[in-house]
Amino acid sequence: MKTIVCFGDSNTWGYNPVTQERYEYEVRWTTVLQRELGDEFLVIPEGLNGRTTVWEDPIELHKNGAAYLPPCLESHKPVDLIVIMLGTNDLKQRFSLPAGDIAKGVGVLVDIVKRSNFGPEGVDPGVLVLIPPEVRRLTDFAEMFANSREKSLRFPAAFGAMAEEKGVPCLEIDREVRFSAADGIHFETDQLGKLGVLVAEEVRRLV
Repeated sequence: MKTIVCFGDSNTWGYNPVTQERYEYEVRWTTVLQRELGDEFLVIPEGLNGRTTVWEDPIELHKNGAAYLPPCLESHKPVDLIVIMLGTNDLKQRFSLPAGDIAKGVGVLVDIVKRSNFGPEGVDPGVLVLIPPEVRRLTDFAEMFANSREKSLRFPAAFGAMAEEKGVPCLEIDREVRFSAADGIHFETDQLGKLGVLVAEEVRRLV
């Protein structure tokens, strides 16, 4: 059995932008991924609301992805592949980060995985980076994510350059999957299914 860890934020946790509750297990994109891949794979969701790439959040504590990633990998080892989808929370106004720095934050996570030796037989796990979609019209989070849409539009180029430098594959999911118009930064049910299928196709090519 191949172990796939999905390391992300509220969109990996399963935040519903309509109800503001958690999606039922059956409809989360990581569950769709598990169904698509079948019994030869174990998909482990590691989503946390508000998780950043490498930044300490002064208001929402314990959100630094880089701090949690090493023990996360060690607890699930051996890990064949880690799927990283982070960067949206780095767009918050309080961080004042350009798209390039957010992509570099993901690059730090890639480096952590590559140095971990937590894959099968002590090798490094594989990495797949998902590029978050563009931010849409913001509602509940408009003040928190002010001016984030323009930065998110630069994600494909910035993340692509980082992935090329690190030698890891990245997937621009915005070509098929969009954030909800309900709040601008989360997925609705139909998009979760598309995302699970899209990631499954890429995982099969990599593992």
